Amino acid sequence: MRNIFAQELTKLAFEDKRVLLLSGDIGNKLFDEFKAAAPDRFYNCGVAEANMTGMAAGFAMSGFRPFTYTITPFATVRCLEQIRVDVCYHNLPVTIVGTGAGLSYAELGPTHHSCDDIGLLRMFPNISIVCPCDPIEVRLALRAAMKQNGPVYLRLGKKGEPNIHAGDPDFMIGRSITVRKGNDLCLLSTGNAMSLTLAVAEKLSEAGVSVRVESFHTVKPLDAALLAEVCDSYKTIATLEEHSLIGGLGSAVSEWMTDRGPGRCRLLRFGTGDHFLNIPGKQAYARAQYGFTVEKIVEKILKGRTV
Repeated sequence: MRNIFAQELTKLAFEDKRVLLLSGDIGNKLFDEFKAAAPDRFYNCGVAEANMTGMAAGFAMSGFRPFTYTITPFATVRCLEQIRVDVCYHNLPVTIVGTGAGLSYAELGPTHHSCDDIGLLRMFPNISIVCPCDPIEVRLALRAAMKQNGPVYLRLGKKGEPNIHAGDPDFMIGRSITVRKGNDLCLLSTGNAMSLTLAVAEKLSEAGVSVRVESFHTVKPLDAALLAEVCDSYKTIATLEEHSLIGGLGSAVSEWMTDRGPGRCRLLRFGTGDHFLNIPGKQAYARAQYGFTVEKIVEKILKGRTV
């Protein structure tokens, strides 16, 4: 995802002289092409992410379209006050880009995990939260962010994520994309959980369950029309995300369902638990510690549908 981000942002810099990139001392080689194309519009802000966010707000007030970029917890938690006060309060067109979201940097320990970022930023007014599921959605999300008049949080994986879509889908912030059709169950997936979600769908199909999969790339604003449709069409829906069960997509959907009122639809939520993972390991290992695996999810869905 990060390679496509760098390539597409470089194209945007060619097309629009307002585009600026502010980096938190990361991705220097990744942005060589950007720096060659727009050397006066790249700023390495060092390990000073709060200052980076404040600078981006100032640039946005001056008519530019700044993008901040660093590892997800440092792009969000480390400068939460600046995002809230400098960017969101003034409703500025700053795009905050976090790379290595969720458990992508699991081997570096809990300081580099980001399973709370969606929940924290979702509480702030004005901001849109976009979690692309593959490199194609990253490219489309970047261009969609340029059309927004307020803040956008772009939550990326790390690298090596496969393309989910065969071509360019119709991508709009706040509008889900159907990845797979099915009649018995609907899975709502966001961000880098999509490959796992499709594997879950395949396992369930082997058990005779017809599964629909939606790329719920926008956690805020939610696609309320899609949610109303699936809640009226399916007895069970499930959310899958590499994020805490507190505050993420599952929380947002459950809040929406509560506000809507009683219905026939049952919601199952899958993500990470309410505890730190202190033992370093690869992403697959970290997912297993939280029970966020194909086998565990399939088991719970089959059990949940019969309750």
